[in-house]
Amino acid sequence: MARRRTLMTALAASLVFSLAACGGDSGGGDSGSGGGGGGGGESAGRVGVILPDTESSVRWENFDRPYLEAAFEDAGVEFDIQNAEGDAQRQATIAEQMITEGATVLAIVNLDSASGAQIQEQAANEGVQTIDYDRLTLGGSAEYYVSFDNTEVGRLQGQGLQQCLESKGVTQGNIAFLNGSPDDNNATLFSSGAHEILDPLTQYTQVAEQAVPEWDNQQAATIFEQMYTQANGNIQGVLAANDGLANSVIQILGRNNAAGQANVTGQDATVEGLQNILNNDQCMTVYKSVREEANALAELAVALLNGEEGETTGTVEDTEAGRDVPSVLLTPQAIFRDNVKDVVDDEFVSADELCAGEFAAACSELGIE
Repeated sequence: MARRRTLMTALAASLVFSLAACGGDSGGGDSGSGGGGGGGGESAGRVGVILPDTESSVRWENFDRPYLEAAFEDAGVEFDIQNAEGDAQRQATIAEQMITEGATVLAIVNLDSASGAQIQEQAANEGVQTIDYDRLTLGGSAEYYVSFDNTEVGRLQGQGLQQCLESKGVTQGNIAFLNGSPDDNNATLFSSGAHEILDPLTQYTQVAEQAVPEWDNQQAATIFEQMYTQANGNIQGVLAANDGLANSVIQILGRNNAAGQANVTGQDATVEGLQNILNNDQCMTVYKSVREEANALAELAVALLNGEEGETTGTVEDTEAGRDVPSVLLTPQAIFRDNVKDVVDDEFVSADELCAGEFAAACSELGIE
């Protein structure tokens, strides 16, 4: 395990800051614009962060951006955060601009491993160090990788689906998998973890499985509608890789007068996903503390700026590059209806937004206020 030798006092503040981020479907301002600043310039250099898009999940603009801004500001680090808007060429252009403008550390959430590896190769040629944020770039050259244990995320989803089916007395039935984008390594890990749990359960027949390109929710709805039709509506459980895909499944079930009849998993603990759980349309989600992930990225970035080794929790194998990448892997948490309050207590979503309108009674029942 690599250990940094020292970290400046200002960084410690980044690990304990409190930010009440707003949830919901609206982005945090102009998602394509950069945000920059610093609390006092204690570290030499500048950090650039490129988020992937605004469509695959609401987390990038609603949560990652403000948490990252706060972490870098508290650490006294100059930074620039921009969004690639789902365009790999745009991401490459942003990276070039950041390097030209003085970034010495570059963190990316790749849109696919091939384009991400090219960005990292170009950065290395310019003497810029890189960090993979949330998604590992296969075949890349990042100094560090910061994420969650994504195989464990899949295990939690598989265990969650099993628990939901059993709690409703479904001892035999059909399940379908709606996986994330095929060019996202995280999606591969989620699926692997889920299959590790569900494949031995022969009482549940796996009748359909398909990846959703670019995590696109509209495509997910089309794909699941085809699955549902081909199975003649005989699907009792759906392993949906995140809350956006889960909501697409729920919409199709609703159109077929089957809302709440299939057990649906998710991920990201979005307001929409949590409300679907409160409404018994979705059985669980997986919560990943973006604040912890943002703080871990800030800590590693500061270490690189200071010429130090960052503190890691282990390594992750890059099978394409044939190397082990020093990594910080955080622990995800399964969220069911009875512990939705945990997400509110962690200030990831606000009770006011979660409990608005028709969801007020469910929140009151669960002690969410």
